[in-house]
Amino acid sequence: MVGIIANAWAARDSSGHLSPYSFHLRETGPDDMMLRVLYCGVDHTDLHQLKGELASSNTNYPLVPGHEVVGEVVQVGSEVKNFKVGDTVGVGGIVGSCGECILCNSNLEQYCNNRIMTYNHFYKDGTPTQGGFSSAMVVHQSFAVKIPDNLAPEQAAPLLCAGVTAYSPLKQFMDSGKVLRGGILGLGGVGHLGVIIAKAMGHHVTVISSSDKKREEAMEHLNADAFLLSSNEAEMKQTINSLDYILDTVPAFHPLELYLSLLKTEGKLLLVGAAPKPLQFIASDMILGKKAIMGSYIGSMKDMEELLNFWVENGLSSMIEVVKMDYVNKAFERIERNDVRYRFVLDIAGSNLELK
Repeated sequence: MVGIIANAWAARDSSGHLSPYSFHLRETGPDDMMLRVLYCGVDHTDLHQLKGELASSNTNYPLVPGHEVVGEVVQVGSEVKNFKVGDTVGVGGIVGSCGECILCNSNLEQYCNNRIMTYNHFYKDGTPTQGGFSSAMVVHQSFAVKIPDNLAPEQAAPLLCAGVTAYSPLKQFMDSGKVLRGGILGLGGVGHLGVIIAKAMGHHVTVISSSDKKREEAMEHLNADAFLLSSNEAEMKQTINSLDYILDTVPAFHPLELYLSLLKTEGKLLLVGAAPKPLQFIASDMILGKKAIMGSYIGSMKDMEELLNFWVENGLSSMIEVVKMDYVNKAFERIERNDVRYRFVLDIAGSNLELK
């Protein structure tokens, strides 16, 4: 049985250009909810997927992107227990997993070998998944979180991928009993949220960037404690062996050895930016400092719930630019130029998705 039709914007080829598109939603099962999409964040990974630039996955066209989805529940299945019609909920980077493996049973479902991505993937029945640049979505109750009543839905959207991508690796440092010195490499969508989260955790935060134009933004807008220009050799030398960790959010090729030198003994380089080309480092830099490089992929549903509560409890606010769907291609052009402060959020419910 075919589901209802959703209006969306999709890419048809590797040009990445988005235009109006419609598709059939999958049927709502007993554990599913149907959402009216309100807002959806725009992520740099969306751009890579649209243009088929990620080596880890082939892009299937037509492609409806979007994995920072905030929607209103308009229909619930008979087995849905924790949500009701009218709730505002969020959906992040995955919409399914096996539910049975040790990862799924350890709040690490995002690493399940059978995880189902929010878009550019397939449900178990072979139906392609489509993302939140759409009027509606069907999602399993286990892969949605309730948005707190006192958090604006457009503010919540970036937390569902960019925010939890920063929070998940940083939460290992919570309640350490000391002021940690952390570095945030890259000041884009994930990076700016990393600064906000690390500061709220009580860390001494250094923003590391290749652009001196980010200095004022980091220090005055985001209240970072220090700014380090990676192209300034003198500044870099002064910071050697000073950081407990670096959250590396850069989604493009960059030399890791330059930043590994900034870490203290036993320091950690936390990779969360999906660079499309291989990154390199010198083994002796790692061995002689007992340093570690670890990756972190989005976050679990538990992480997402924790972050939303952490955000509200600390009275935090992200810096976003809300736009309508007819601006989305210009938004991606600006993302390519690094011309957004710091996250686009699409007003899906307020847009004419059928615009020609």
